[in-house]
Amino acid sequence: MKRLLVSVTTLINLLLLILSGSGYCQHITDESCSVQILVPGLKGDVGEKGEKGAPGRPGRVGPPGEKGQIGDKGVKGGIGRHGKIGPIGSKGEKGDAGDMGPPGPSGEPGIPCECGHLRTTVGDMDNQVGQLTTELKFLKYALPSPAVVAGVRETDTKIYLLVKEEKKYTEAQAYCQERGGTLSMPKDETSNSLIASYINQDGLSRVFIGINDLEKEGHYVYSDRSPMQTFNKWRQGEPNNAYDDEDCAEMVSSGGWNDVSCLITMYFICEFDKEHVSLTSYNN
Repeated sequence: MKRLLVSVTTLINLLLLILSGSGYCQHITDESCSVQILVPGLKGDVGEKGEKGAPGRPGRVGPPGEKGQIGDKGVKGGIGRHGKIGPIGSKGEKGDAGDMGPPGPSGEPGIPCECGHLRTTVGDMDNQVGQLTTELKFLKYALPSPAVVAGVRETDTKIYLLVKEEKKYTEAQAYCQERGGTLSMPKDETSNSLIASYINQDGLSRVFIGINDLEKEGHYVYSDRSPMQTFNKWRQGEPNNAYDDEDCAEMVSSGGWNDVSCLITMYFICEFDKEHVSLTSYNN
């Protein structure tokens, strides 16, 4: 820059000299006329290094670099502290029964007493418990739906079940037979009265009983095909085979019998022989 200033100054001075020529000097008689030409001087020495300037403003954020490679797997850490104890689990299923243990020692002999009447009472209670056990097991295992059975009635040789499920005569007979019995067959006054009381106690008006003349009109037999002999409880004017379509029998709450159509549906009573209803047949 200094060199440029010197050159410009030199050129200006030369131009002035040419324009004025000798006339310029003539006006100045007492002073000498001279022309000064400035030329650049020698290059100076290198100066001392200046102080470090203040840091500049941060530059723009550069583009993200390439994704580095996955490093090596670190060393497995130590075992942490034990966590809290969890909630108690649900109760498991009951295990199998263990083997029977050895018999215990014999007890001390009892005090003698006159307990004959107590033994009789206990014996009667045992008989009643046995009877109830028989009935319950019979209801549980002999019948698939005991909810429709309205209790049990017994004699020395028979068990009677009132089934509160309306069926046709042949369906009712099949129901009883599938369970080892038959439709009830009142063959004497005792069994007829028991069945009638059964009907009354349950507030019913009539049920099917095991009497029919399906094989031969007017020739009534029991459901086990045994013939009717001297006993019967036909109501007055019965059997009348109304509309030529009454081949089965019902018992009304009074204990009397009517012949009815086998195709109508009503409740019925099953009869079982006690000798065929043993406890052993339901223990397996």
